[in-house]
Amino acid sequence: MTSDASYDLVVVGGGTAGLVTAAGAAALGASVALVERAALGGDCLWAGCVPSKALIAFARRRKEGGAGGWTDAAAWMRAARERVAHHDSPERFRGMGVDVVFGPARLTGPGRVNVDGRVLKTRRLALATGAIPSVPPIAGLGEAGYLTYQSALEQATSPESLLVLGGGPIGLEYAQTYARLGTRVTVLELLPEVLPREDPAVGRLIRERLTAEGVVVRTGVRVARACREGRLKAAYGDDGERFTASEIFVAAGRRPEVAEIEPGRAGVELDRGAVRVNRRLETTQRGVWAAGDVTGGLQFTHVADYMARIVVQNALTPLKAQADYRVVPWVTFTDPEVARVGLTLEEARATGERCEEYGYDFADLDRAIVDGSDTGFCKVVTRPNGRILGATIVARGAGEMIMIVALAMRHGVPLPRLARAVFPYPTMSEIVRRTADGWYRAKYGATWRGRWLRRALRWWR
Repeated sequence: MTSDASYDLVVVGGGTAGLVTAAGAAALGASVALVERAALGGDCLWAGCVPSKALIAFARRRKEGGAGGWTDAAAWMRAARERVAHHDSPERFRGMGVDVVFGPARLTGPGRVNVDGRVLKTRRLALATGAIPSVPPIAGLGEAGYLTYQSALEQATSPESLLVLGGGPIGLEYAQTYARLGTRVTVLELLPEVLPREDPAVGRLIRERLTAEGVVVRTGVRVARACREGRLKAAYGDDGERFTASEIFVAAGRRPEVAEIEPGRAGVELDRGAVRVNRRLETTQRGVWAAGDVTGGLQFTHVADYMARIVVQNALTPLKAQADYRVVPWVTFTDPEVARVGLTLEEARATGERCEEYGYDFADLDRAIVDGSDTGFCKVVTRPNGRILGATIVARGAGEMIMIVALAMRHGVPLPRLARAVFPYPTMSEIVRRTADGWYRAKYGATWRGRWLRRALRWWR
């Protein structure tokens, strides 16, 4: 048995939240152990953000006239992943002074972590074990077999046809990617529209775009059972409707991964399967924090990074911070991309806000027209005084443009002030200024304010 060791902080989980926590703590001079069961980098590096976006990029090139199939796409994906992996290498973190420990972790007390018989002792513990694919309780699904975003990356070939169960971001990203690489794809979504968390116009637009690319999208379908039927796999709706394909891809969300570490042994309580935390990211046990997907909140790499920084500050400094998720942007990487920050119009109204919405279509934006990328729109929700409550941008490159609005929200810049900013021409980012111009048109166009202003200017002249 390896001898015990004591640290200022032990971090369990080597994904984004764990890596950022360990690096930040080491930078503050703390002695840190980072425990990871498999490989540093977590879902984002090995199965999520990095490989999936590499596949999306390859599939887009193929649609635009490039060559290659699944084998070439997988090689591109692996090469991209290897280039990124050095950021998360054990050697890099050991060079920071972090003790990287590989093996399954089990909590044996608030300040004790057992890793293959080695006990790590600490006054401060950070849980960052991430999340895994959630599989719905569909009768026969396990026996029929299925892919998830994790196992799909290990396939030697792409299926001839594919049933995607779920019309959320993961399901639609992979549906479009597989279709562009030559697979016949059908998406089955339980709710009335795909991307149900977004503005209603988003789901309609993306569904129409996928349909135009040959993807069959069916909404309002509850899959009751699945089975093998010869060389095919079948999924049956609760009304008996039958769907068949070579393979089934489950995209039903993700759930926190906590069972292996046995958090209850350390007095850490769960809330619907996730580690319960307060706004300081403290768990129910003093001296134990949690960050990232294991907390069950917004499951994005950038949110995990943000939470980890708060954990470091609260665990190792006297200056305490609270998490604030009101201005968190996120992106669905379909083509066009869907980027969002803050509230939609419906969400704002549901809170009782007096709100207004302004929009502009890329079909009327010069750069989008000349690039042939004129599908999409920008919508910004504001209070009557122009204070921004949220925004949605649908376009190629929307994920880059949404940060203009996110920064404005973070620093209290109202929408009309964005109209007075100078944007380079011709760029896609001009969509934000054009949308902001709409605030002035609404306030000072054919309104009493506009009429009064024009009369005042005539008198002044």
